[in-house]
Amino acid sequence: MISIQELTKETGVTVRTLRYYDQIDLLRPSGKTEGGHRLYSETDVIRLQQILFLKEMGFSLKVITNMLVTDELSLKESLQRQLNFVQEEQKKFNRMERILQAVVYSAEIEGELDWKIMFELIQLSKQSSRIREMFQKQVFSDEEQKLLHNLPNMSEEDENVREWVYLLKQLRSFMNKGKDASHDEVQEATRKLMEKCLEMANGDETFLDKLWEVRKSKEDSQKMSMYPIEEELLVYMDEAFRIYDERERKK
Repeated sequence: MISIQELTKETGVTVRTLRYYDQIDLLRPSGKTEGGHRLYSETDVIRLQQILFLKEMGFSLKVITNMLVTDELSLKESLQRQLNFVQEEQKKFNRMERILQAVVYSAEIEGELDWKIMFELIQLSKQSSRIREMFQKQVFSDEEQKLLHNLPNMSEEDENVREWVYLLKQLRSFMNKGKDASHDEVQEATRKLMEKCLEMANGDETFLDKLWEVRKSKEDSQKMSMYPIEEELLVYMDEAFRIYDERERKK
């Protein structure tokens, strides 16, 4: 038998909390000293450990009492239900994390929060992965599908993705300033973007051409769950790519 002070020291639970557990009949001490001080047995310590574990797993004291004291609830079934709940919540939070990360990047690219794009990002997050997989199989060969894994994921915090975001932000800024796609600054940003594209595609230009055609189609890019880019910027980028390609061929 150990005193309440010793139990507090051993478990980190306060005296006030232990007294409260006693009051609600959740954890009653097995004995008392002649002076009326609470004494806890090894069984009591195990019960406290159960309580602390269940609290950590998100159960309320009322539910814990029903599980451990009154036996109104099955401990195993309750744990299974709680596991199912936590797994569903985790999926929800993971989805929220991906959306928020994409929104943060979106704000960098657009220069402000674009609610239309944010709505599209939410819609994309709800889209079944089966749609993307089926579309990829229809459009890309087996080898090309492997290269798709190298695409920047706007839902992830990654230095490589930040480089893509920065280049898109630059091109959008040049477009808004009215700079022609042939302008040296635009072409320099395009060169850097092309280098990243070639690196991503392991130098497969045919794959990049096919991917760009998908990117320019709003419907197809949605099927691929690609970040939504407005048509005006896509047209601007397409012209910049065309000019860059022509200049490279003349070298």
